[in-house]
Amino acid sequence: MRDIIDRLPGSKIREVANAGMGRDDVLAFWFGESDEPTPEAIREAAVVSLNRGETFYAHNLGLPALRDALADHMSALHPAVAASRIAVTSSGVSALMIAMQALAGAGDEVVAVVPVWPNLTAQPAILGAIVKRVPLKVRKGAWTLDLEALLDAVTERTAVLLVNAPNNPTGWTLTRDEQQAILAHCRRTGTWIVADEVYERIYFESGASAAPSFLDVANADDRLVVVHSFSKSFLMTGWRLGWMVVPERLTSAIGKLIEFNTSCAPVFVQRAGLAALSGADDFVPGLVQRLKGCRDTLVPQLAALPGLQVADPRGGMYAFFRVEGQDDSLAFAKRLVAQAGLGLAPGAAFGDEAEGWLRWCFASRDPGRLTLGVQRLSRFLESIRL
Repeated sequence: MRDIIDRLPGSKIREVANAGMGRDDVLAFWFGESDEPTPEAIREAAVVSLNRGETFYAHNLGLPALRDALADHMSALHPAVAASRIAVTSSGVSALMIAMQALAGAGDEVVAVVPVWPNLTAQPAILGAIVKRVPLKVRKGAWTLDLEALLDAVTERTAVLLVNAPNNPTGWTLTRDEQQAILAHCRRTGTWIVADEVYERIYFESGASAAPSFLDVANADDRLVVVHSFSKSFLMTGWRLGWMVVPERLTSAIGKLIEFNTSCAPVFVQRAGLAALSGADDFVPGLVQRLKGCRDTLVPQLAALPGLQVADPRGGMYAFFRVEGQDDSLAFAKRLVAQAGLGLAPGAAFGDEAEGWLRWCFASRDPGRLTLGVQRLSRFLESIRL
């Protein structure tokens, strides 16, 4: 086995979750998914497809009908996106890995804005690339970008810049001005941007249907790959369906890589994706409002606890916070499971930059669960201060 695989850390989120799995008394907020099931119309579309016997291979790049629907979906949110630029993948994480396989290899430099979901930085490392991390800065509890530091880090040697915004775990979101500055700089350096925008619809700014996207400022032939997933906005985490928007000159190569990775996404899952898109205008805004209500329930209660630092996330489904004096997030998260019946994700899972922080997924059908969780956290913090 290659040494790099042996050196990859195991999931610290799973490590915490495994300590609480099977315990009915634990309130679990560790994973990045809602506790709402996939809407019935989406599930029924998959059932109909299976009953029709659609159990065979599909085109590497996805069903033409789904690619067309995705192009329409993206064009309604951003400047027009042609179906020829869409590639359907077996999950968003697969799309990210395929993008990295296309753009970076052994010895190439990849710059990543961190803290971030660990898969994004593990993927280039698996391929032998050298990952340079540029940390967000904390100001008044909120994570913000040091744009000058990022631009200094991206040079002619940088093959790929990885950006996840809205960000998991921090909720940080790029501004339009920052995107324009980053794109202009990467044009000068010849650097590809891989933008993980899977949370773009889960954005809480008034009047906005989506977070700022690089697609809003880029040309169709720019060195830009935008990755999306059905997991978050359509409550389809277990379905493993994603897509990419790429320059047309890259589409054929992406199709080859899909063949070598998964061949294609299952047809019945793609039919479910079509159903999700057909009802998106009715479903997604309501989901976002429910998630905003969850955020507005949880964050003020956390902020009211003594010694706790937190800020409103502009996007995503996470409250990211730290407790004064608790610098080992993995150990603290395990104590919360064992002694408070509360399951959170340790910040260390997202890189050293997030050590001492905790991630709380607030995507809950019942906001009362969030209040109960804060009560458990409060009682635990009082007990360890005595």
